[in-house]
Amino acid sequence: MGKSDTKSAKKSGKKKSSGKSSVKNDKDLQIAKQRVAASAEKLVKRAEAQPAPAVGTPGSLTEVHFWFDPGCPWAWMTSRWMLEVEKVRPVKTIFHVMSLSVLNEGRDGLSAEYRAGLEKGWPPVRVCLAVGEEHGQEKLAAFYTELGTRWHVKKEERLKETTAAALIAIGLPAALADRGDIGDNDDALRATHHDGMDLVGMDVGTPVIHVEGVAFFGPVVSPAPKGEEAGTVFDGVRQLASYPGFFELKRTRTVGPIFD
Repeated sequence: MGKSDTKSAKKSGKKKSSGKSSVKNDKDLQIAKQRVAASAEKLVKRAEAQPAPAVGTPGSLTEVHFWFDPGCPWAWMTSRWMLEVEKVRPVKTIFHVMSLSVLNEGRDGLSAEYRAGLEKGWPPVRVCLAVGEEHGQEKLAAFYTELGTRWHVKKEERLKETTAAALIAIGLPAALADRGDIGDNDDALRATHHDGMDLVGMDVGTPVIHVEGVAFFGPVVSPAPKGEEAGTVFDGVRQLASYPGFFELKRTRTVGPIFD
């Protein structure tokens, strides 16, 4: 509505409307409904293709698939929360590798400092992927814990030597650290990255969680909840994310990662 229309409406006591805004709102509503329906269909298909036992089924564990980049402190915090959840809920965390370096490939507007950090991010995710492919899920989880403890908690330098030391600490050969320089598994890295990211979209980062057809980014937490509180948070996040029309819940962070 223009300024002259506003003045006229005030004089007459009546509001003038062209009807354009209501038409636009109707179109936006239809587009939103279509997106929700498409999202729900994708989640249902994924759940049918990869069925998992229901939470609470006696003797069963529900797999919670967790995508991480080892360099992200927030993903580290969330991963520690999931390990706490395992203690109070019948779930098992399955770790997968994603890459912030892959996510930001070709993006404009990134600072030189941020780009330099992304370049340094390639070797660690390549090593993580190699550990998982060659030595299995349990070793990948152990390596993530060891490397993350050194980087995020102990503040050790993010050098190849630190990666090698983390490998040795979990009983793997230090030579695996060389895989970070080669890049021979970059195609597989991109594939596992997209396995995690495609259902939530490329405008989010790490961590990403998939559980029984439901996918979401986060949650971003600090410090990581423990005990039954960890389970309660998991229940709430999972229930909220299960609604196909849910997209975002956020507030300004007032603290950094609290490692305890």
